[in-house]
Amino acid sequence: MPNQNSNFNKKANFNWLLKMAIRDGRASKKKLILFMASIVLGIAAVVSIQSFSNNLKDNIALQSKSLMGADYRIDMDNEPNERVQSIMDSLGSPDSEEISFASMAAFPGKKGTKLVRVRGIKGDFPLYGEMETEPVAAARNYLQNETALVDATLMLQLGIEVGDKIKIGEVTLPIGGSLKSVPGSAAIFSSIAPPVIIPHKFIEKTGLVQVGSRIGYNYYFKAEPSLNFEKFEEKIDPILDANDADLDTHKSTSERLGRRYENFGKFLNLVAFIALLLGCIGIASAIHIYIKEKLRSVAVLKCLGASRKQTFFIYLIQIAIIGLIGGIIGTSLGLVLQQLFPLILQDILPVNVEISFDLRTIFMGILLGILMSVLFALYPLMGTLYVSPLQALRVINNDGSKSTTAGILVLLGIFLFIFLFAFWLLEDWKYSVFFVLGIIITFSLLAGVANLFMKMIRKYFPSSWGFISRQSLLNLFRPQNQTLILVLAIGIGTFLISTLYFTKDLLLAQASLEEQAKSPNMILLDVQSEQQEQVAATIQANQFPVLENIPIVTMGVESLKGRSVNDIREDSTSTVNGWILQHEFRTTYRDSLIDSEVLEQGEWIGNKPANGPIPISVSDNFAKDAEVSIGDEVSFNVQGVLLNTVVGSVRTVDWSRMQLNFSVVFPSGVLEDAPQFRVLTTKVKDETGSAELQQALVSKFPNVTIIDLRQVLSLIEKILSKISWLINFIAFFSILTGIIVLIGAVRTSKYQRIRESVLLRTLGAKSDQILKILALEYFYLGFIGAFSGIILSLISSQLLGYFVFETSFIPSLIPFLILLPGIIILVMSIGLSNSLGVIKSPPLVVLRKELQ
Repeated sequence: MPNQNSNFNKKANFNWLLKMAIRDGRASKKKLILFMASIVLGIAAVVSIQSFSNNLKDNIALQSKSLMGADYRIDMDNEPNERVQSIMDSLGSPDSEEISFASMAAFPGKKGTKLVRVRGIKGDFPLYGEMETEPVAAARNYLQNETALVDATLMLQLGIEVGDKIKIGEVTLPIGGSLKSVPGSAAIFSSIAPPVIIPHKFIEKTGLVQVGSRIGYNYYFKAEPSLNFEKFEEKIDPILDANDADLDTHKSTSERLGRRYENFGKFLNLVAFIALLLGCIGIASAIHIYIKEKLRSVAVLKCLGASRKQTFFIYLIQIAIIGLIGGIIGTSLGLVLQQLFPLILQDILPVNVEISFDLRTIFMGILLGILMSVLFALYPLMGTLYVSPLQALRVINNDGSKSTTAGILVLLGIFLFIFLFAFWLLEDWKYSVFFVLGIIITFSLLAGVANLFMKMIRKYFPSSWGFISRQSLLNLFRPQNQTLILVLAIGIGTFLISTLYFTKDLLLAQASLEEQAKSPNMILLDVQSEQQEQVAATIQANQFPVLENIPIVTMGVESLKGRSVNDIREDSTSTVNGWILQHEFRTTYRDSLIDSEVLEQGEWIGNKPANGPIPISVSDNFAKDAEVSIGDEVSFNVQGVLLNTVVGSVRTVDWSRMQLNFSVVFPSGVLEDAPQFRVLTTKVKDETGSAELQQALVSKFPNVTIIDLRQVLSLIEKILSKISWLINFIAFFSILTGIIVLIGAVRTSKYQRIRESVLLRTLGAKSDQILKILALEYFYLGFIGAFSGIILSLISSQLLGYFVFETSFIPSLIPFLILLPGIIILVMSIGLSNSLGVIKSPPLVVLRKELQ
């Protein structure tokens, strides 16, 4: 016998192990479907999103010059001062100039007006890329022909054709072509204020460049090929910042855009990671069932002389091969799915995304398939090491024989894998650590709930109940009951799915803008003080109310707590946020708080006191970024006049509400005589009333900018619906994988329940009694696991809303009304379907089939 074993071991090299793994795998294809499905779905979700995110980032980098239309741009809100002008002259003068502002446009001979973004161009713009127009020649000759280029969608909406005229302020120009695309105009904002390009020399003639008007001055430059943009930006940008100007290079713009859309991608990656994590749980569950069915085969191999390590490696190699195949299939499916993303998100992306196959993501997808398969299958596989050869002849239970040390090492490896993968997605080790800790805490709480439930049943067992009810409860804490494993699997699956739903609900609720009954849906900007009465009369003449008449005074911060803004800028140790020092604040004055404000600190003072400094109220974000608190001095420059104030109160402002909110509010009796303009709001009933009012206002007051919030709300709803659709699409993978996990978890307990059911039938129990016992048992398991998972996800979502999104969270009832009963029904259905064979066949036949 020793010689036979020695010869056997010599032959049992890797090739032999590989052949055995493949041969056994072929015979067990149907049994490995759950295993394969868990891998494929998880990897498909991750690969599709990760590949698309990388493609988007690469496309932004490649198209950065065309996005800006230049190598770099200097922009400001006022005409350049001497210092800025001298810097631009030293750079070789700009190759192109632009003045832009928002304005209402009318179309003589046509009905309808529209808020547009007027861009007055001088020079050869764009320096990179091109303006797409119809006819094509219009982009080249509009300057010479003194015509306007109007957004193509706007022309289609209002029935405007080339040759018609557009009126902007006091200037009327013929339309030379329709504008399909132009650098510097995002699709999102073009839907609210479509671009209109006119020759630069007509800007002043419009009469719309007035006090309080929001004007943008842009100067575009072409750089030498050898220019180091990072050093150039480090040298020039601080000087420009000190003179209320800003430098944007095409590289910094692409990086900023990349980060903005990368954050969106990270959220979707986390959604996909939930699918992957569920897949990992599914793998462990499926392999547990698979190995349980293979114990007799392992025992036979050991009878033939195979060692513990050899039998272990046969199935480890088999699982690694299946992981490789699953990784390839999942990666391929993910690459196909990413083709849908540009179609879904085309209206909110900054570039036209050309999809290519990212080798990094392909490699990661395949590697993930192998890693997650092997790692999450190790613990169930360890059971093969402790199978006795006698298992080939009779049933021996080995569940308690596994090495504690090996089990701990495997567990540490699993958590290390989760941490590293989370770090790859989040790129922040702190968040990754908290993510792993959250999973550990969730597992611990679910295990605690299951143990507490079993102890409570045992302690307060309802002895007076009927046989069926008592037996179903007894099954939960009998030996080998696997209640803990089932509650953990069901609870974790439910937790991840419901957390995904709550988080999606939280994000969309935070961004959603529902029209309130008394809220204004039309805002009139840039109303001059001498026009306010006439504008109000025009609104009322059209049978609409004037809801608000808000004064706006433009100013900048001159000093904070006695230190001038220039001193703070030059202080490298200062932590005051840059926007406080550079921002041109539009402030107001009033004697009371409004609905979107809550007093946080100090005392609200609505009227100027007779003596002492002027008390102002600042928003909490202003106080934080300016590092000021109650009683601190703040000096403002109000168009050349210095105004000294002190912080009298700090307000929390709900900036998400569709109404005018302010960082700085003065009391009444201070700014009434300062240069100012007004903002009026009203509420129109329908589209017809809105169009008629806009026509009346534009014809009388061409300088007034009108924002129809109904259009803004419609656009935002469209964007949110696309994002919601994509999130739901990815969530579908998580739900599918969760169902697979539940199937595997319930099937794990199949064998013990079959034995119990056979014994009950042998003792005379009827089929309907057995079904009722099993149905009640699976109901308890489904309810405990699912309800615990939803409650934990509710708590985690509340914490997420408070600490991460800084918003209140009103939970939806859908997880309780749909997810909870749905999972209970699913668990009961799977459990009962596994037991139907017991009911239909004689007990001896079942025992022979299951235990042979």
